[in-house]
Amino acid sequence: MPDRRAVVRVQTGVRMEKRILQVLKALASTLDMTLGDLLEGIVLHAFEGKAPFSAGTLEKIRTLRQVYDLDLQASDSHQLEESGKNRRNPRGARRTRQ
Repeated sequence: MPDRRAVVRVQTGVRMEKRILQVLKALASTLDMTLGDLLEGIVLHAFEGKAPFSAGTLEKIRTLRQVYDLDLQASDSHQLEESGKNRRNPRGARRTRQ
């Protein structure tokens, strides 16, 4: 087993589509890891152009996507728009009521 690496972690306020987050949280739980550890692993794999999941994990993800009714695909990325009261303007500032 490789040596453990010391890192500095920071708290972040990332906004994410609700069902994607539900699937990620459930997947992290089934893999017995934190959501942060799962996201770090996904990103580090992506940075190297590697697939982050085994065939078995992909099957778990397919099941969780059905459970949480997640019908979004990779082709939908960068095409998502917030609806309802959580919607923000393009520069990220909160909208004000007039």
